[in-house]
Amino acid sequence: MDNNYRILVVDDEQDLCEILKFNLETDGYTVETASSAEEALEMNIESFNLLLLDVMMGGMSGFALAKKLKAEPATKDIPIIFLTARDTENDTVTGFNLGADDYISKPFSIREVLVRVRAVLRRTAEHNGVPQSNVISYQGLELNLDKKTVSIDGEDIPFTKTEFEILHLLLDEKGRVFSRQELIDRIWPKDVLVLDRTVDVNITRLRKKIGRFSKCIVTRLGFGYYFDA
Repeated sequence: MDNNYRILVVDDEQDLCEILKFNLETDGYTVETASSAEEALEMNIESFNLLLLDVMMGGMSGFALAKKLKAEPATKDIPIIFLTARDTENDTVTGFNLGADDYISKPFSIREVLVRVRAVLRRTAEHNGVPQSNVISYQGLELNLDKKTVSIDGEDIPFTKTEFEILHLLLDEKGRVFSRQELIDRIWPKDVLVLDRTVDVNITRLRKKIGRFSKCIVTRLGFGYYFDA
């Protein structure tokens, strides 16, 4: 998925804004922040591809800001994810009735936010008929799904088909733990007998090939492997 997207985070908790900005930028997005709805309205909101809005802010609320944006032709189609400490059913319904694309209750994990952001952007792009890039990247690590190549900082790294498919799966669903059996079912042909040890060997080879990114492929003992961004 192409991460060349602009995201605006609107929240009156400055520390949270900075945490979200850092992690979203690490995931490849361009991010700006605003500490109030009023500040956000002074920005060129139509230039953003996604808004993360806190509901309860001093002054104009996130709900009020969303209602205003949805009423304007230039901003009505920008997807919105609400971030809020309020998780009652009525608040959730209000958010979705205002046209929200998702609703995340605080406290939340950063990993959850990243997964939700990717999902909303993917759905929005597909709905708008935007062709998706066939390149998946994380910092200097890049997979070209058309050419079936892997590069680090622009330098191509030789990969076997199995290694490529494992990295593709882990990188495409960063943060999700895959058991060995899931990897076997998703990667290897159905008529081939594959042992857990075979998965481990391929993971070891994969880690060696991706150099400084090897630490991103984490072993969750008793469960499996995941890509920790």
